[in-house]
Amino acid sequence: MAEIDRKDEEAKPVEERAAEAPPARRSRKRSKGTGGGMTVAEAGRKGGQAVRDKYGPSFYEQIGRKGGEAVKAERGHAFYEEIGKKGGEAVKAERGHAFYEEIGKKGGESVKASRGAAFYEEIGKRGGHRVRELIQDAKREARPEGEAAATPTPPVPPTETEE
Repeated sequence: MAEIDRKDEEAKPVEERAAEAPPARRSRKRSKGTGGGMTVAEAGRKGGQAVRDKYGPSFYEQIGRKGGEAVKAERGHAFYEEIGKKGGEAVKAERGHAFYEEIGKKGGESVKASRGAAFYEEIGKRGGHRVRELIQDAKREARPEGEAAATPTPPVPPTETEE
């Protein structure tokens, strides 16, 4: 009788047999062979740990950098912008705006602890100077042609080598 049931089971399409299989049977894939019955995930984890122990963390940095450069060469810089934006939107949808405020505050406190408050004063001054330069440049470009000629730039004094 068991033989008949097995033949009936083999006659069913693979999808139908898979759908009828108990969840525990489908959820864990075992590696083939006479090993100790290790799952594929366990084997991968064990292999990853062996590589880490043999080559160290810098190995992963190197292969990650090479992979990133290959993707950049194939898909371009815009690809990274696109996936970064999608990732940021997904995190914002999942965790909310407050999450970004929290991690920004933690980052700022970390920088302050490592570099000191004087660092923020310095970058604030640099930013202020740069903003002032950008505003002046924009004003110069926005002037009409005739107005630019009416306000001549002062002559530059000659250097010692030019005299």
